[in-house]
Amino acid sequence: MGGRFPPFTVTLNLYFISMEVTYIKHFSQSLQRDMEYKLYGNAGQPVLVFPSQNGRFYDYEDFGMVETLAPFIDSGKIRLICVDGIDWETWSNTGGDARWRIEQHERWFHYVVDELIPTVRRDNEQFIVTGCSMGGFHSGNFFFRRPDLFHTLLALSGLYHASYFFGSYSDELVYNNSPLDFLAQMPPEHYYWNTYRNRRIICCVGQGRWEDDLLDSTRRLDALLSQKNVPHWFDYWGHDVDHDWVWWRKQIAYFMDKIL
Repeated sequence: MGGRFPPFTVTLNLYFISMEVTYIKHFSQSLQRDMEYKLYGNAGQPVLVFPSQNGRFYDYEDFGMVETLAPFIDSGKIRLICVDGIDWETWSNTGGDARWRIEQHERWFHYVVDELIPTVRRDNEQFIVTGCSMGGFHSGNFFFRRPDLFHTLLALSGLYHASYFFGSYSDELVYNNSPLDFLAQMPPEHYYWNTYRNRRIICCVGQGRWEDDLLDSTRRLDALLSQKNVPHWFDYWGHDVDHDWVWWRKQIAYFMDKIL
């Protein structure tokens, strides 16, 4: 029934900033249900934001990331598109049927790529894509799968291999959503390599609490891109830098200033 109605849109103003904020609820053909997202600002480079594990589209605001980026948004340098996730059905659903989980993820992938992005995209612009923790994984996965849509990857505390969530189970869809695997096997003549070389790739991870698995995965991706002669900036922050929003707020401000 949701497909017969136009998107539900509400424009709000946050109390701590003057930016325009828009909430949108629309029906997804890929997922066959309503999906939600939020827009912050209405000018500048588009920044596609993925939530952390099991997170929602409003978490970026609730955890202070939008407020941190407010100077860039209010000055018209960027606008944020905060995507809703379904990790509890897919990556986090470790007790569920593995094939259904990855098929459901793929449906969500196509919702973002084929439905959401064309709705918010202006002309043929490319996006900055970012996220923290699981959002870092999603941003890396989307970037490496569809580099035509993105000019910059900014992944914070990301993980880049699917086996962390799927264990020994693997099939073509799991492989296609595991950057450390599909990049390692991508033929050297594949045109994506030159595309990657003309993009900006930034990954950051701390070396403090709860970062061990992310640190290892980031180092593996760092080595792989170096082997493939793909320029990238991988930044390893200190042993006091934990897997936590307080550090992601500092990192997003630091790197966004460099990007813009």
